[in-house]
Order: sequence, then structure tokens, then C-alpha cells
Amino acid sequence: MPSLPEVLRDRTKAFASRIVRLFRHLPKTDEARIIGKQLLRCGTSVAANYRAVCRARSRAEFLAKIGVVVEEADETVFWLEFLIETGLVTAKRLQPLLDEANEILAIVAASQKTARARGQ
Repeated sequence: MPSLPEVLRDRTKAFASRIVRLFRHLPKTDEARIIGKQLLRCGTSVAANYRAVCRARSRAEFLAKIGVVVEEADETVFWLEFLIETGLVTAKRLQPLLDEANEILAIVAASQKTARARGQ
């Protein structure tokens, strides 16, 4: 049975793949491309930076790296919400991806909070 970090590593990678597929299917307008590139950067960054979290060599390094993942996940949620609010993509189409982004954000934020509490 895989450990929680392994499960989350695979989950964030699958999430990044979904972000890439969404980017490919955005409308071919300037505003969709600009917003899409922002989403592409932060959405894929969640997975890449979580892998770095798994390799942290100290509590301080873990906290720094998990903080980056929290920021990138939160930014991803923002851009997904923004795509919906601007009408570039329908809520129905994005809701499953937005739900996953919010779940990942909640998990990594809770991990950050727990790690901070243990360090005090």
C-alpha cells in the first residue's frame, strides 16, 4: 500500500496533467491564452514542488517547500475560478478540476499547519 506522500505525489502529477489538457482546450483568444499560461505555470508547479517537498532534508526545508506548494495551489484555484467568472470556461466543465484543486490545497495547507505546530 502506497504511503500518503506517494499518493499525494501521484495525485498532484495527475492534476498537473489535467491542467495541461485544459490549457490545450481553452479558447484561442488572447485573454484565454494569457490566463491559461498563468494557470499552466502554477498548476504544474504544484506537482513539481510537491516532489521537492518529499525530498526535503530538514524541517526548515520542508516548511519552505510546502509553503511554495500551498501558494501555487491557491493561485491555481484563483485562475480556475477566474476562468469561470470571466465566462471563458463553464463552471460545469471546470467544477471537477476546481474541486480537486481545493482538495489538494486543503491537504497541503493542513500538512503545513501540522509541521509548523510540531516545530514550535
